[in-house]
Amino acid sequence: MTAPSTFGLSTEARNLHWLLSNLVEEVPGVHSVTVVSSDGLMLLSSDPGLAPAKAAGRRTGPRGSSADLATIVSGIGSLTIGAAKLMDGGGVKQTMVAMDEGSVFVMSISDGSLLGVHATPDCDMSVVAYHMALFVGRAGHVLTPELRSELRKSMESTQ
Repeated sequence: MTAPSTFGLSTEARNLHWLLSNLVEEVPGVHSVTVVSSDGLMLLSSDPGLAPAKAAGRRTGPRGSSADLATIVSGIGSLTIGAAKLMDGGGVKQTMVAMDEGSVFVMSISDGSLLGVHATPDCDMSVVAYHMALFVGRAGHVLTPELRSELRKSMESTQ
């Protein structure tokens, strides 16, 4: 994980770190994962270096940077929220972008926070979406303003 060691963090923050790393390690085809706050700041991020594609010498993420993935997720989230408002579509639950060389999934967590996943183009989209929904279900109720502040500070201390 690019996030700092979980030493000194609250139990809730350590649990979110564990859930995020588990998502990358357990779901086939997932390169990297990030959680972005409603104001576009990265709260949590996986380490793309853990992905098997990296070990095989292939690029694993947008320019290989967790901050780049967070920027992409924030932009996609903002765009789809605007589109939903223009179309009177209600809240955006999930967005998926399929590309020749990869896929990006964005899912709402709570209070405008977003979960973003960068995956291989041949990943099983339903499996990725299912595991993202599990993460959202487990993380949504604990992602309080206090925890978001703690996570933001821990990310800032590593940069």
